[in-house]
Amino acid sequence: MFHDNVISIILGGGQGSRLYPLTESRSKPAVPIAGKYRLVDIPISNCINSDIKRMFVLTQFNSASLNKHIKNTYHFSFFSSAFVDVLAAEQTISNSTWFQGTADAVRQSMHHFLSHEFEYALILSGDQLYQMDFNKMLEAHRDAGAEITIATMPVKEKEATSFGILKTDKNNFITSFIEKPDKSLLPEWTSDVSKEMKAQGRNHLGSMGIYIFNRDLLIDLMNDPSTNDFGKEIIPQSLEKHKTLSYQFEGYWTDIGNIDSFFEANLGLTDEIPQFDLFNNVNRIYTRARMLPTTKISGTTLNRAVIAEGCIINAAKIEHSVIGIRARIGHESTIINAYIMGSDSYQTLSEVVSTSKIPMGIGERCFIKNAIIDKNCCIGNDVRINGSANSKDIETDTYVIKDGIVVVKKGATIPHGTVIN
Repeated sequence: MFHDNVISIILGGGQGSRLYPLTESRSKPAVPIAGKYRLVDIPISNCINSDIKRMFVLTQFNSASLNKHIKNTYHFSFFSSAFVDVLAAEQTISNSTWFQGTADAVRQSMHHFLSHEFEYALILSGDQLYQMDFNKMLEAHRDAGAEITIATMPVKEKEATSFGILKTDKNNFITSFIEKPDKSLLPEWTSDVSKEMKAQGRNHLGSMGIYIFNRDLLIDLMNDPSTNDFGKEIIPQSLEKHKTLSYQFEGYWTDIGNIDSFFEANLGLTDEIPQFDLFNNVNRIYTRARMLPTTKISGTTLNRAVIAEGCIINAAKIEHSVIGIRARIGHESTIINAYIMGSDSYQTLSEVVSTSKIPMGIGERCFIKNAIIDKNCCIGNDVRINGSANSKDIETDTYVIKDGIVVVKKGATIPHGTVIN
């Protein structure tokens, strides 16, 4: 319905320091999730499912792996106007700085957008997990005669301090907005929400960082170089001057901003009925089509496990864990509450059985709990990794401990018999 007059702008985020070390060698949108996808696949898939097929992904840090993933994944017909273009921050004669914020990223890239015909710009974040039909949001925007629409979600009081919180009138137009309010201010910032949301104690309307702007207004707003951020500056400054609508969303949504939320979102996929539904004919999540063999499992007790294709698993037990593509797990090993990202390629049989080097994957008789093992790691035999609330935050050359979660860095080698807790 709207696909011919909408472009989508997906913000890749900054350095991704809160997701470090997963962002040490890749941009935030390129971080692997759910065993076989990348974070950027979520907003792109939401756009494709909404028949919005002109997309720009804005990034500036470690964009090589993101470029490669998008180039290898999103191929459209020669006879279609569909595309996914990665726009990395670039120095020009008129601008010599990096992106200074979300709005500045859009401003610096405007010349690329304006070479296309569009009526609405849909601005999305590259690090959120959700499934949404953007046509319903666009319909609400058009029917209300809005100039800006913000997707909002009822949130609990304890979460509200990390959101932009807003209030609306009876027609859902936003009357006031506050970015990350202090807890003491929250009683003044409750909103009318559905009975179901009230029952869950979700009485505050939080901005999801998903916006629709009318083309002409976006051009005008981007002409002011003093504003760098949508949440902190553009939105609060626009409320009195421009009709700004709240579009309330009550489905599953999570911001994967730090290691803790990333870990929780991935392990949540192992629930009997996960809140984020990968098993869906309509809201499919698209990613690179790899020609991988089926997974082979021998002698393993599996409970609440999500296992991607191409794995060779001889573990004793895998519980409440996500196992990524091409993962190799040795005999008598136990994996609990872990995300094993797998590998980018297979080693030859001679490399796997070599005695001089630890092969890629997880060795024999290992115990791994409360951990994220990034891609291409070589974990020796008899290694014990056990993150807990008592684990102190620490960084070494091969791993980081954050919030009780052990994150083994991409490509790291952990010697036989190592204990990390």
